[in-house]
Amino acid sequence: MSAIVVSPAAPVAAQHQAAATARPCPTVEAPSRPAGMPSPPPVDPTNGAVGGTALGTAGLVVPADTPKAPAVTATSWVVADLASGRVLGGCGPHQHRTPASVQKLLLAAALLPRLDPTKVVEVTREDLDDLDPASSLMGVVAGGRYTVKELWLGLLLQSGNDAANVLARIGGGSAGREGGVQVMNEEARRLRANQTHAVTPSGLDGTGQYTSAYDLALIARATFARDDFRRYIATRTAHLPSGPGRSALALTGDETLLGTYPGMLGGKTGFTDLARQTYVGVAERDGRRLAVTLLGAETAPLGSLGEAAALLNWGFALAPDDAVGHLVAPEQAKKDKDKRVVVAGDDKAGAGAGSGSLVPVAVGTVAALLTVLVGVLAGWRRAGRRVAG
Repeated sequence: MSAIVVSPAAPVAAQHQAAATARPCPTVEAPSRPAGMPSPPPVDPTNGAVGGTALGTAGLVVPADTPKAPAVTATSWVVADLASGRVLGGCGPHQHRTPASVQKLLLAAALLPRLDPTKVVEVTREDLDDLDPASSLMGVVAGGRYTVKELWLGLLLQSGNDAANVLARIGGGSAGREGGVQVMNEEARRLRANQTHAVTPSGLDGTGQYTSAYDLALIARATFARDDFRRYIATRTAHLPSGPGRSALALTGDETLLGTYPGMLGGKTGFTDLARQTYVGVAERDGRRLAVTLLGAETAPLGSLGEAAALLNWGFALAPDDAVGHLVAPEQAKKDKDKRVVVAGDDKAGAGAGSGSLVPVAVGTVAALLTVLVGVLAGWRRAGRRVAG
């Protein structure tokens, strides 16, 4: 048994600092787990203490005298209350893991504030050339024109790697897709998701690409705080009509516990051979909004969805003030700085398309100058009338 140490700035009140145990995570035997999995990099002790020193363990951390945490195949997980910021428990919360498609939530956190959903963009061949046709795809075609909103639906309903590439390209401005990935990493730093580094916008495996269960809880808090994201992630089906250079598309959401788990607001699954199964989901009950993030799960016996449901059940069974740590606040100053740029669609995108980028600060500056000019002219007219009279 060890006492939880919470920093003075933590939103968890001192009287809620319970004792906690740090021991190996309860696991179930997976039927098979690929051999030769690469070892993740070690966790920097400073990063391991983010949110509370108890979260620095590679094992289990839970409040004392609470129901036993479920046994799962996931090698890392966190359950957190997004409303209060309390971390209810976890297994290796800060351990580096490979994200797979749950990385698309970081893409959404980074670019939803920057991209105009009504703008139309044209898909290029380069957006699609490096994608395996057997991977998760929305179904966009080179030369096809799609609204940003349609691309978000394709990203979140069908985990479209093609949609991720297009969104990252337009979000990256003149730097293209690589610029979009850079924006993702900047957003991770702003959220203080220090264990997260994106190499691909879609979550397809890339050298040096990692995240952690704790970081994913920070990213989930940022995305689920947005009305537009919650609308997208709660959408089950969408029909995209045919248009210039494109056929109609019928999008059906992946199985994410939406509609099957009580109070589920939405979730995102992921899988690659390297990452195994990954999942982020958020459910709301009795005023509590809990997030579950898990990494490195196997398909049996429960799979990532079954394990997520078991962990959410465990979290909702805890008292509202049970906690082992907290979700740190983002860097507000950097967020305010990033608000000034909103990227729109391609100039050549056709009907409904706008300019390549909209810069609200510049627009506001022009409006202010016009206001001053009108005032000066009016003053001249009044002065002229007084002199003439």
